[in-house]
Amino acid sequence: MAYVSEEGYNKLLADLKQLEAVERPKIVAAIAEARDKGDLSENAEYDAAKEAQGLLESKIAQLKAVIAEAKILDASKLKTDSVQILNKVVLKNVKNGMQMTYTIVSESEANLKEGKISVKTPIAQGLLGKKVGDVAEIKVPQGMIKLEIVDISF
Repeated sequence: MAYVSEEGYNKLLADLKQLEAVERPKIVAAIAEARDKGDLSENAEYDAAKEAQGLLESKIAQLKAVIAEAKILDASKLKTDSVQILNKVVLKNVKNGMQMTYTIVSESEANLKEGKISVKTPIAQGLLGKKVGDVAEIKVPQGMIKLEIVDISF
């Protein structure tokens, strides 16, 4: 089961609709066009289109599985007394004083450019359950870091 926000769930549905309604017909058309060019045994366009179709169908199946397993979180029932999924957390690196803000989201919603980190990352795992003022020691590829929780919000 994967916990997602309502926004994330709607994005998954939109992605699935795009793949099924737009991308799938494009690939079907490409296969038909390549098939019309003659001998399929030596037709690179046909092989490429069939491979693209396989990848697309795999992606659609994976997306459907994520949607089927998704549990939409009700943000109104979430609390900010300790770090949990869908919380926005302001952190301060104890060593250098640098501040950063992350929102902890499901794997399917993670986007570091938007400050959204997966609940399965080492940083998120180290923060879960901590309260404002707590210092989390988290093992990352570069070694151990200490992050103080400055604020928890939505």
